[in-house]
Amino acid sequence: MDFQAIFDNYKRTITEHYFDMTGRVGRAQFWYFVLANFIATILAQIVGGILGAPVGEIYTLAVLFPATCLAARRLQDTGRNGMLAWVMLILIAVSQIIGIVMAMTFLFGGFLGLLFVPGLSILGLASLVLAVVLIWFWCQPGDAGPNAYGPPPSAFDPSRPAPTVT
Repeated sequence: MDFQAIFDNYKRTITEHYFDMTGRVGRAQFWYFVLANFIATILAQIVGGILGAPVGEIYTLAVLFPATCLAARRLQDTGRNGMLAWVMLILIAVSQIIGIVMAMTFLFGGFLGLLFVPGLSILGLASLVLAVVLIWFWCQPGDAGPNAYGPPPSAFDPSRPAPTVT
């Protein structure tokens, strides 16, 4: 396994496809990005913990769009609409906002914040169900030929060394 190829895939997704929802992306390319992003998130959280700064949260916000766009392109590879990934993003964002409002209300207004608990629970359950469905879709093989979202993506194989640029 060539770690440079995995890192190049990660870097290319963030730099060249920051807000790109067109086309398709294969399973290997998607899951290797998820792996690299997971490792980068852990490192950012560790650095943030050492520095006492929200480095992990800032990193998560910075890669939110490219990760969601990549998830949408992975769905499009299986012939599904990529907007489902954005529904997940919106559900999570709304639940986080409600959680913050609930915490602030509880902090400043006493038990008034408990009025948000049923809505937050429903949003959390909907997010969980959608996450399971999305993971199932992402694990499915892509369409073999061209579909409504374009031609099949090129194969990504990190077992081959990354090409050297001269």
